[in-house]
Amino acid sequence: MVRSSLSRRLKVLRPSLLGVLTVLLVCVPARRGDLSGGVHVTLADLASVALIGVAAFTLLVKRKRRFLPGRVWLLVPIALAAVLATFTAADLMGSMPGLLRFLQIFVLIPLALLVVVRTATDAWLLVGAVAVSALVQGTVGVWQAATGTGASYAGEYIRAVGTFGAQDVMAMATIVGYGWIILLGTGLATRGRARMVCLAGVAALSVPLALSLSRGAWVATLCAALVMLLLYGLRTALRTGLFVTAAAVVLVLGLGVGSDTFGERVTSITSSVSQPDQSVDDRYSLWRTATAIWQDHPVTGVGPRGFAVHRDSYAPLELSSGSDIEDPVSGYQRQPLLSPHNMYLLVLSEQGLPGLVSFVLLLAALGVWSVKRLRRAKSEGGKAFGMVVTGFLTWQVANFSYADIGGPPTLVMSVMLGMALWWAQ
Repeated sequence: MVRSSLSRRLKVLRPSLLGVLTVLLVCVPARRGDLSGGVHVTLADLASVALIGVAAFTLLVKRKRRFLPGRVWLLVPIALAAVLATFTAADLMGSMPGLLRFLQIFVLIPLALLVVVRTATDAWLLVGAVAVSALVQGTVGVWQAATGTGASYAGEYIRAVGTFGAQDVMAMATIVGYGWIILLGTGLATRGRARMVCLAGVAALSVPLALSLSRGAWVATLCAALVMLLLYGLRTALRTGLFVTAAAVVLVLGLGVGSDTFGERVTSITSSVSQPDQSVDDRYSLWRTATAIWQDHPVTGVGPRGFAVHRDSYAPLELSSGSDIEDPVSGYQRQPLLSPHNMYLLVLSEQGLPGLVSFVLLLAALGVWSVKRLRRAKSEGGKAFGMVVTGFLTWQVANFSYADIGGPPTLVMSVMLGMALWWAQ
């Protein structure tokens, strides 16, 4: 009796709202004084724990029903590889926080969302929360760039970073990139006024995305846009691409903020191979370091968070000790380089070949299944959600080539990954 009563309450309260709360709380500023890679628990983390707890309770209450689809088995290899790497690491206790974080992001939150998201309404509430967060962060970012209150770049406080500050300089660009994809995917699949509103939102979010000066986010967003537009249709792709590009250029030039800096940043993308700047050169050095670590620990890696411990033993001499960050709130700080800035190499060095294979298998399977379901979708809502999921996965696969998990957007990425798992069937 009590169990059925609790079950009815969970249904009325929509447990998926805890996922919405997790996304929205990511926007709450959480300045860190310690940048050494310690454990930092935020309000969004607490909300995600509540989400996981409610999902576990729901499974217990509904244990006689077949709640979880077969695709949930995709999460088993990735969990086993992480656990194996942890328990074979030289420093078990040092790797344990990394294991818990990895399982939280890639297993527990996606699995929890698979349990609590029962209808399309739940799913749209979650991606809608991501879009709202992107608009909020984008607005703050544009204001920072216009008023000179953002992160420092070339001696000026013109880099848009939203509420995250210079400590998480990529965070705003990531959230805005997700929102950009959600609005573009929805705009492509809908018609009339809804399409115009969504595409106007895409053009508006292009401004803070540009002002973030994040080359990686630009490349990932371009890759996602190309895949989404080509899946929808070449003619519509060309028309929509021209509209969004023209509107974004007009808005960016109209603001007149950092146009010279923006141009230099764009040019640096093409010269990153032949003439890399210091940040790109450091990234190449970190990639070589991760590869060297894996060559000495090919099967199980060095364990979660082991890269930072072993970095100095394998790093080339030209690697910098850290990067300089500065904003008006936190002032100048030296941020240590504790990861290879490549998710695939991070998993390879810390979890070995089994970890990388299971990780790539998860992303590849979700991508294939998402496209297949998108092609079967008949309704506008289904096509829109399929476009959003496909765009997100493309963005993340590209972004993981020059970035890894860390900072507030990781929880938002986990929520989006849960939506991809829910959609892919």
